[in-house]
Amino acid sequence: MALTPELEARAAGACELCTASEPLQGVNLEQLEGTAEEISVAVCGTCAKQLLRKDPLDPAHWQALGTTMWSEHQPVKIAAWRMLQRLKDHTWAVDALEMLYLDDAETALAKLSGDHTRSAEVEFHQDANGHRLEHGDTVVLIKSLDVKGSSLTAKMGTVVRNIRLDANNANYIEGRVEGQQIVILTQYVRKG
Repeated sequence: MALTPELEARAAGACELCTASEPLQGVNLEQLEGTAEEISVAVCGTCAKQLLRKDPLDPAHWQALGTTMWSEHQPVKIAAWRMLQRLKDHTWAVDALEMLYLDDAETALAKLSGDHTRSAEVEFHQDANGHRLEHGDTVVLIKSLDVKGSSLTAKMGTVVRNIRLDANNANYIEGRVEGQQIVILTQYVRKG
């Protein structure tokens, strides 16, 4: 999301979570409602990817949370709390969480993401060889598969172009085989 002028002014040219001075972008926090300034943080690309669970966490990158968590802006405090929850395997993050003050309403908003109950691990769509799959990739079937609800058998070696990733399950992709859209388990494909 592009930065609004208000969000850009609030950030003053530095990432609101890690203080990096690289180009910033706005990220809306899950489950918050309100204006862009009330639900967004201005962050660097690295923070954005990790905040949105697109990249694995790099604990060293988040060391500045010990300082930025004291922001007067609610979305920054909530984002800091959520990231510290994901990093609670590290003693510095636990120490910061014990010091971070959120009132009851802010704590309730922060907990809406479920970060305090979920693992910090990020699940990616991976082929049988462990290579990361992306939307639009081409894959090859490594096993013949019977398609449920159809007489179609997708043969081993079939090339499936322009796959779509299932947003809810990292084990499923969708693709077209012989003109029919099917769901395929990632364990049966390799990146082509």
